[in-house]
Amino acid sequence: MLVRLPPPYDFALSTARFDVYGLDRASVWREGGIHRVFGDREVRIESADGGVDVTPHDPLLEGEVLHFLGLPFDLEGFAAWAVDDEVLGPLVVRLAGFRPPLQTNPFEALVTSITAQQVSLQSAAAIRSRFIERYGVAYRHAHAFPARETVADATEADLVALGFSRRKAEYVVGLARSDLDLEALATLPDEEVSARLVALRGLGEWSADWFLARCLARPHAWPAGDLGLRKAVTAFYGDVRDVRAFADRFHPYENLSAHYLLTGLRVSPPA
Repeated sequence: MLVRLPPPYDFALSTARFDVYGLDRASVWREGGIHRVFGDREVRIESADGGVDVTPHDPLLEGEVLHFLGLPFDLEGFAAWAVDDEVLGPLVVRLAGFRPPLQTNPFEALVTSITAQQVSLQSAAAIRSRFIERYGVAYRHAHAFPARETVADATEADLVALGFSRRKAEYVVGLARSDLDLEALATLPDEEVSARLVALRGLGEWSADWFLARCLARPHAWPAGDLGLRKAVTAFYGDVRDVRAFADRFHPYENLSAHYLLTGLRVSPPA
């Protein structure tokens, strides 16, 4: 069934991260579409005129599917605002239809950040997929991301056996067993979200920034400590001494600017 998204929308460009960085068992790119479990149902999402085709369709899950596809982002306002930036403006035109996907599960978002710390995205994806296969529920093509309570019963040694470093295993198990209400974070201002996350062992400013950016879709999120973003800023704007302060240039669309710079560096780098 067709689920509409505001035009323009380029499904392949928007979801390429699930293909180019290695297999993600929770969001499986297969034959031009994505298989993912929402609620207790695996659905296939593929490109369609006017949005995406979702099979099987369940109206109760449509909101979560649309969040996953990045509906909260104000792309129309962003494109109109970016015209005045001589670098970002043309990049937005070249990437027309790019709507960054979002993570719908806060526990998954934070575990993803932990696995990606100080390793390549390909290595992180491989370790995370083994973790998902071990602790997630298997459907036809995709797995449901492991439930927090299931991971809380695991041991650090169990995760090390899957390829986690000892420290990252401690972080993931500690997160699962913590008292932090992850669902409630969506109701808090950015500063409070960051404060509660960095209070946990293994979650620093980088993880908090990406949680705000890729899970909560907060418009002012700017992962200044991300090496990829630093490289993208340098490639498009030259030597920038203070990348965090450089976020002021992109206000009030810091989050979308970061996504477009990162994707631009991958698919449309400056000459």
